[in-house]
Amino acid sequence: MDMGLNGKRAFVSGSTQGIGFAVARALAAEGAAVILNGRTADRVDDAVERLRAFVPTADVSGIAADFAHADQVRDLMGRLGEVDILVNNVGVFEVKAFDDISDDDWQRYLEVNLMSAVRLSRHALPAMLASGWGRIIFVSSESGVNVPADMTHYGVTKAGALALGNGLAKLTRGTSVTVNTILGGPTYSDGVASAIESIAQGQGVPAEQLKGAVASGNTTSLLQRFIEPDEIAHLAVYVASPLSSATNGAALRADGGVLTGML
Repeated sequence: MDMGLNGKRAFVSGSTQGIGFAVARALAAEGAAVILNGRTADRVDDAVERLRAFVPTADVSGIAADFAHADQVRDLMGRLGEVDILVNNVGVFEVKAFDDISDDDWQRYLEVNLMSAVRLSRHALPAMLASGWGRIIFVSSESGVNVPADMTHYGVTKAGALALGNGLAKLTRGTSVTVNTILGGPTYSDGVASAIESIAQGQGVPAEQLKGAVASGNTTSLLQRFIEPDEIAHLAVYVASPLSSATNGAALRADGGVLTGML
């Protein structure tokens, strides 16, 4: 199926690995020019080369910026220019008891997980509205709806991103610009894989065994396995495409059935 993305220009924050890289690769495969992003130039350059290996015809470039630092974000936006598709994907996460989450931790999570999307959307949305077409996509999490007790700072920032996307969508009334949020479930990203492998090594068990045990231990999951990054990317490409023109202001689930509510 032709998703109608040939010639579109897309920026994906936090896209040197995991879900972000999978989304960027899927957009490039559909003919979009893709701008990758990571914290360091080396990571970005490596991701650009890997993406070109996957999609030899891809128009791909990259801009390094750490979204924990506002000055680096300002520099990025000065170099970015106009984009047709903005994917707010960058994020940090960790398991941490609420009493141990410091003010500095909260500030970092707000800067990276929420303010990155505020700043990028503020940069991209006016030009989209002026041109008459655009897509802003938030890659959020089911944790923004069902906030984990041991990842409160993460869940709060993801809830904030969900609210931000809903509010921005109201600014697009009567246009061909849309703003939507993807609620991802437990995904076997590079970060999760590294954590599983480290724990498995410490416990002396195969990583695949631990991976399966962790996934099946999620009692509300209908999928009963980790989601693969490409499965999130498939939905992101549809939402980015002209085919999703009637979907706006929505929170779309790719959570494997973890959330138990009907809506």
